[in-house]
Amino acid sequence: MRPVHHSLLQRDIVVNEILCGNFAGRPSLFEPSQTIRVINWNINRGLRLTEILEFLKSQSPDLLILQEVDLNAHRTRYLNVAEELARNLAMNYAFGREFQELAEGSRAAAAYHGQATLSRWDVVNPRVLRFRRQSNFWRPRWFVPSTKPFQKRLGGRIALVTDIGLTPTRLTVYNVHLESRGNNDLRRSQLQEILENATKSSTQGPCIVAGDLNFDVSSGGALCAIEGVGFRSVLGTRRPHTTAGNGMFWRPRAIDWTFVSGPLEVASARVHSDVDASDHYPISVTLRVSRSTHQIGA
Repeated sequence: MRPVHHSLLQRDIVVNEILCGNFAGRPSLFEPSQTIRVINWNINRGLRLTEILEFLKSQSPDLLILQEVDLNAHRTRYLNVAEELARNLAMNYAFGREFQELAEGSRAAAAYHGQATLSRWDVVNPRVLRFRRQSNFWRPRWFVPSTKPFQKRLGGRIALVTDIGLTPTRLTVYNVHLESRGNNDLRRSQLQEILENATKSSTQGPCIVAGDLNFDVSSGGALCAIEGVGFRSVLGTRRPHTTAGNGMFWRPRAIDWTFVSGPLEVASARVHSDVDASDHYPISVTLRVSRSTHQIGA
């Protein structure tokens, strides 16, 4: 499948525009001995929003890193799913558009699909890293009907990058969704862009790279590249399944990952394979900021 440059895919649409909302109260200063509760989860558009909210409330999260989040899509009742979650959880959010969903919008507004990062602290300087190499699988073609089963789209895969709490140390978060079509070479290329960007912008502060990578990075050299620039998996050497099997041809897969770098210590981490609210399982992790980092908060 021939990759194409992302600029050909986003003509005449506002896919790089980021939506933000603030629903959290003013947080207390973050002492270095305290912890950060993080959930990384592909929520399958938010189709089962009630169950998703029920699980997230049970976890008392400080930071949510969510993929496959809908905005104004028919399949999710034209909701701004990121804002619904932020309001109900009293968190701030940034939403980055990955694709415009051409068969899902209303007459009044277009529909989008992307990533959302939510935090109980300020979400600062959100930006989109749209990968240079993209699959051309989603590109509209004249012979493909404009109906929902064909999922015609404009846009391309992204990492939504945000800074959380800049007083005095920032926590940088890369919310990642790599291509589901194409091959692992394409996904490794997109992952390499993230690592290069994170390395260039690093100030030795804490950083999280998390999301749906759409392949098992523990094979093919990807994990070596990740660890080579200082990131480590919160699950250590374990690679549990993060999707369930569904029939004869859909086997469980280990494709959702959470990596940290800098002065962050993993207190606990798990895959919640008992949660049935998406076609992916959430990954939770409790992080401690090491004593070399004075405080995170705003």
